[in-house]
Amino acid sequence: MPAIFEHPVVVDGSAIDRFGHANNLVYLRWLMQAAEAHSAAQGWPLAAYERLGAGWFVRKHEIEYLRPALAGDALVVRTWVATLEKVTSLRRYEILRRPGGEKLAVASTHWVFVDFAKQAARRIPPEVGGCFEVVPD
Repeated sequence: MPAIFEHPVVVDGSAIDRFGHANNLVYLRWLMQAAEAHSAAQGWPLAAYERLGAGWFVRKHEIEYLRPALAGDALVVRTWVATLEKVTSLRRYEILRRPGGEKLAVASTHWVFVDFAKQAARRIPPEVGGCFEVVPD
């Protein structure tokens, strides 16, 4: 798999708010969907984390909105792992309109790897961390 994963999105009518563009919460949903799809493509779908008994929890999201997404827009959410530490990871995103690649938003998510039973941070296992190529800033 490429280090930078591309997740396609089409803006449907349910994403549009009363101001005529995609609602801010919808952008967050697209980021989460892209992160999950990237993880699954690397061999770590949600079911694999459940079997492991540990997985990623969000510590913080940051989103900078640059241009509105409109109903019917074809978008791509590009995502990559920027850092992979002992128990944390930073994932970056760009949301682009297709064709042309106009940038609509940039974002990042700070993740922490958590033991589900203990609800506590734990070291990222090599079999998980080794599946993701780090693309530093």
